[in-house]
Amino acid sequence: MIALLSLALKQLTRHRLRTSLTVLGVASGMFLFTSVETLQQSLGEATEETASDTTLVVYRENRFCPATSQLPEHYVDEIRSIDGVREVIPIKIIVNNCGASLDVITFRGVPEALLQQFAPEIEIVEGSDAEWKKRDDAALVGEQFAKRRGLKSGDKFDAVGITVHVAGIIRSPFPQDNNVAYVKLDFLQQASRTGLGIVTQFNVRVENSSDLKRVAAAIDERFKSDQQPTNTKPEKAFFAETAGQLIELIGFTRWLGLGAVLAVVGLVANSILLMVRGRVKENAVLRTLGYPSRAIMFLVLSEGGMLGLIGGILGAGLAWAFLRWQSFTMGSEGHTLAILPEVSTALFATAAALVLGIIASVHPALVAIRQPIVKSLRS
Repeated sequence: MIALLSLALKQLTRHRLRTSLTVLGVASGMFLFTSVETLQQSLGEATEETASDTTLVVYRENRFCPATSQLPEHYVDEIRSIDGVREVIPIKIIVNNCGASLDVITFRGVPEALLQQFAPEIEIVEGSDAEWKKRDDAALVGEQFAKRRGLKSGDKFDAVGITVHVAGIIRSPFPQDNNVAYVKLDFLQQASRTGLGIVTQFNVRVENSSDLKRVAAAIDERFKSDQQPTNTKPEKAFFAETAGQLIELIGFTRWLGLGAVLAVVGLVANSILLMVRGRVKENAVLRTLGYPSRAIMFLVLSEGGMLGLIGGILGAGLAWAFLRWQSFTMGSEGHTLAILPEVSTALFATAAALVLGIIASVHPALVAIRQPIVKSLRS
């Protein structure tokens, strides 16, 4: 078997140009496939509810864009009094674009004393917490956000008519925190000219995930007759509802992934078939020397597998590195989706390329073993 694998590799290296073009074609297809899989995985993590989810989002009823959702801040006390509620955090959100976009600038205003409760996982990697507390216009900017905008601690940053001082760069295990700028709630209320006491939403944490539906219904029932009625949903369900355009767009990419798979199969099959037809005599000689049909078939399948594997490693590796380097985010209705590839995605794409290469070689392998020996020797 090792001898056949070595022979398969030599057969590929004999036709360097054809092999190189096939590998580049496979790599292009797997680059696209890996990107699509990363999109799907990121969307799944942002919208699929789990048993550990305990956060509700209270939004203005029949409103989606943060600019149209305005709720009185004093709702906090009434929400907190509902049985099963652990904590309530008022949040003001300002974005530069409510539609689906690749470049979203998001300001999140939270009460200074509640920032650690809202995002306890954040770590300041540049700047200081003291600087954040000292200045009213201070902002803690997510690491990926700062990278895209070329920001560092001490810089001034202006967007959406709001100018802030970068007090620190933060890092979080949650991608959304790495793509926003946190500022003080009262500063953002004044800077956005909506006035004090008005927020975009409330994030409510419940005691247990089993309480989500009951608490959500109780909140909406409480404010049903108020001037500003609410619509309360689990955080991931809220994202799935408000980011409809984004989800539809990402759903379409499945067809691109399918196209990439078909292209890889076609490229490898065509290349291997040309190789098989170009060495009819060689295969006939091997069979004359005693190599069984299964050995010839294994040889051809190995060549296809090698083409798929090499192209898969190249394409998936480049896609993983590119998406890590660029740190793309997609936003809709004020919510951001960070597109961050996992190593497991690249490994899956590489394995898929190997399997596709072998599958694409089945027909050429059958052609190779079905040719009559005598006729092949005379060709």
